[in-house]
Amino acid sequence: MFDLEYNSERTRLIIPEYGRHIQKLVNHCVALESREERNTMAKAIIDVMGNLQPHLRDVPDFKHKLWDQLHIMADFKLDVDSPYETPSKEELTEKPAKLEYPKSASKYRFYGTNIQTMIDVALTWEEGDMKEALVFTIANHMKKCYLNWNKDTVEDGVILDHLYELSDGKIDMRNITEDLADSKNLLRKRNTQGQKSKQTNKKNRKK
Repeated sequence: MFDLEYNSERTRLIIPEYGRHIQKLVNHCVALESREERNTMAKAIIDVMGNLQPHLRDVPDFKHKLWDQLHIMADFKLDVDSPYETPSKEELTEKPAKLEYPKSASKYRFYGTNIQTMIDVALTWEEGDMKEALVFTIANHMKKCYLNWNKDTVEDGVILDHLYELSDGKIDMRNITEDLADSKNLLRKRNTQGQKSKQTNKKNRKK
């Protein structure tokens, strides 16, 4: 009769990717009394771990990663002469810094975040024909973005009101006499670009 050992009765594997035999070797290495023997066995374990993870050989600091994993599997109780700084348990269990959720630059998300950047750049330009042309281009692009979100037509006044709001009242085109680009032309350009991309994909597939 052999004493069967079930996984439910075994100790938990700290890094399951290396298997239970490596974990037993690490536990045995920790229990060795001689520091010289621990150093020799630790280096041998590192070599075996490297052979089990060949895809990590091209990763920078490959050996450093293996030594850190060795200390983690030893529950930070392994006293050996490591070529790298020994990590601490507190450093491993420390909670990462909270990431701030990216907030949209405005409530009009259908314009995208680049529109706000373009408006901010336009505000830094000196008054003149170049700035007027840039602002007019931004307004036309806003109209195109609006049509991508809402496929129906849109009045120019709505776009100019949004531009006034996004610029904090610094760009006011609400009283201009010149109209923005026609909605049909913008939609036609979008459809033409879509057809060209489809034709290009077909040509690439044939090639």
